[in-house]
Amino acid sequence: MASTSVTLTLPVLPLDDEVVLPGMVVPLDLSDAEVRGAVEAAQAAAGSGKPRVLLVPRVDGKYAGIGVLGTVEQVGRLSDGDPGALIRGRGRVRIGAGTTGPGAALWVEGETVDEQVPDPLPGAVTELVKEYKALATSWLKKRGAWQVVDRVQQIEGVSALADNSGYSPFLTVAQKVELLETTDPVARLKLAIKALSDHLAEQDVAESIAKDVQDGVDKQQREFLLRRQLEAVRKELRELNGEKEGEESDDYRTRVEGADLPEKVREAALKEVEKLERASDQSPEGSWIRTWLDTVLELPWNERTEDEYDIRGARAVLDAEHAGLSDVKDRITEYLAVRKRRSERGMGVIGGRRGGAVLALVGPPGVGKTSLGESVAHAMGRKFVRVALGGVRDEAEIRGHRRTYVGALPGRIVRAVKEAGSMNPVVLLDEIDKVGSDFRGDPAAALLEVLDPAQNHTFRDHYLEVELDLSDVVFLATANVLEAIPEALADRMELVRLDGYTEDEKIVIARDHLLPRQLERAGLATDEVVLEEDALRKLAGEYTREAGVRTLERSLARLLRKVASQHELGERDLPFTIGADDLRALIGRPHHVPESAQDPAERRTAVPGVATGLAVTGAGGDVLFVEASLADPETGAAGLTLTGQLGDVMKESAQIALSFLRSHGAELELPVADLKDRGVHIHFPAGAVPKDGPSAGITMTTALASLLSGRQVRTDVAMTGEVSLTGRVLPIGGVKQKLLAAHRAGLTTVIIPKRNEADLDDVPAEVLEGLEVHPVTDVRQVLELALAEAEVAAVTAAA
Repeated sequence: MASTSVTLTLPVLPLDDEVVLPGMVVPLDLSDAEVRGAVEAAQAAAGSGKPRVLLVPRVDGKYAGIGVLGTVEQVGRLSDGDPGALIRGRGRVRIGAGTTGPGAALWVEGETVDEQVPDPLPGAVTELVKEYKALATSWLKKRGAWQVVDRVQQIEGVSALADNSGYSPFLTVAQKVELLETTDPVARLKLAIKALSDHLAEQDVAESIAKDVQDGVDKQQREFLLRRQLEAVRKELRELNGEKEGEESDDYRTRVEGADLPEKVREAALKEVEKLERASDQSPEGSWIRTWLDTVLELPWNERTEDEYDIRGARAVLDAEHAGLSDVKDRITEYLAVRKRRSERGMGVIGGRRGGAVLALVGPPGVGKTSLGESVAHAMGRKFVRVALGGVRDEAEIRGHRRTYVGALPGRIVRAVKEAGSMNPVVLLDEIDKVGSDFRGDPAAALLEVLDPAQNHTFRDHYLEVELDLSDVVFLATANVLEAIPEALADRMELVRLDGYTEDEKIVIARDHLLPRQLERAGLATDEVVLEEDALRKLAGEYTREAGVRTLERSLARLLRKVASQHELGERDLPFTIGADDLRALIGRPHHVPESAQDPAERRTAVPGVATGLAVTGAGGDVLFVEASLADPETGAAGLTLTGQLGDVMKESAQIALSFLRSHGAELELPVADLKDRGVHIHFPAGAVPKDGPSAGITMTTALASLLSGRQVRTDVAMTGEVSLTGRVLPIGGVKQKLLAAHRAGLTTVIIPKRNEADLDDVPAEVLEGLEVHPVTDVRQVLELALAEAEVAAVTAAA
């Protein structure tokens, strides 16, 4: 239905930051001069009809291009008592030029806006009407405005329905101005629908958030209430049990401020206390902080034991608890003497570092490395802690875990200090050569800082993350094989070798330490079973052959168990004295009969081509036999064959020995033609044991020379040394361990390189008395000493 526009002259009633749409009825305050002027001007011009004004939005001082024709329905008092007028919006007016009129108001000419709506409404518009009414009804129901729902449902016109959204409080001034200036009713309805749907979506999100927040608050309130109830129950229980209020106090701030902590540690602890105070009860961070604070407060930051500076008394303690091992005893005595002098002169701390020590005790199993650590702590008057490193593969075992991990713990070093209860204990790092490395890190690399005297005064554990002073700790690291320790780590430790015990030392250890301990374990009194010295000597010499005394102690235990068993069965009376002849009946035959004790015809060196060498293994020194043979020229292929699981270095030593004899055979009066035409086979018995190193060079040369010459190698001779192509005998390592092995095996003559003669100072005097040691520089000297006189001029290897 078409309508025509009408030109009107109206007084302007400006609305600051407010918009009135057609169909709206609004109260206006007449205390504003512009509003009052416009109403009064309209009243003066109206005559008998209702006064009419032009309601124009004014945003930031600017008037909109379209206003609303409004009629003043009533003038009176507002609810607060101020004068006011009730104005109804009638229709849109497009504002034109200004004009004159009565009163103080601004008059303008305007033209009514022709809003054409098709009749009947198209289907799409009808759907828009339904959608708007549905959205408006939903919003009104949420607000509880049930009385307005029916009124909205009764609105039929598209324009009136769209303008009805002007009542919506969530619309901004800009959105209302846009609705006012949109003259197309359908477009205006679409704008109203969009604004209303956006608001409902935001309201849904806000309600969801509010519900989640409310649920959280409710849960917190319940938890708070339950915790207060639990606290009250605990208080009642404490009062029932007569406990004081402060016994279960968790006031970490008081504990930190009252603890004797270094300044930097105190600052770090107070920061963590502040975090704990801010953290909620259900936060997992709270439990992490409590565990960290407990660990820090339990560490003995300023606790130290006083060292015993009775140097003679300390040495007496070491001598009483361990026989032999003079090197390590001397080193501990030196350490205590230096500590005493530094203490007397006020030099306990130099450059922030105290006078700790890092020693590496390297030696075969059973020589007392681990038990020595406890004796050192006893002698020094310090606490002792043992840290087992065998099989450790995780770096965090040394430096600790980061606190962010579940179940994080400090490293073993921090735990050792905590367990000791002092900052200067003796820490035994047991089996440091058994530390492994994999994808979790290299624990040996983490030990570099711990065992470096130049930097361990500022050691940082990953869990603590505060500096820990380890410079006053005495670290004793034990290892069986020095080569298994990384070079950088070995460089930080002072090496003390424990090469093993002599037979006399073993007898003293067995008599003074092992036998009393095993008698107690077997339930026997010291006067019920007595072992004669010859029985102990036979046990050490023929029933065991080792660098240490572990197998010897097991043999003693077995012997005493047998005696106790026979006594309980009524087969033997106590007291009982065990002699050397009684051993076979009690524990069987000897396992290690010395070569010198065997029949000459049964000895390994009874035939040419067999020589006795000396070697060092992980279990100490040992005797090594070398056998050589020549193949039949008709059946065997020429060349060198090596067997016995040999390493590359030992194979090269065999090649050198063979080359030397080929080039110098005529000089040595050996049939070197046999070496050219016949195959040479060198074998090292105990083929399942890997062997390597250059020290068997002169042994292989002697075995080949014995084979070619037909002269046997002396049965009482053992040898060690590297050979060169010119026949020089070059130095080797492990002389002390090798001489101890020769002594244990009953050999009397040992050949060593001349340049190793200085190493004899480390060999015990009683071993040197029982050995005839020949330092040599050339293979020719070796052959003169080792080969026996030939009884038959020509003896072939095949025979």
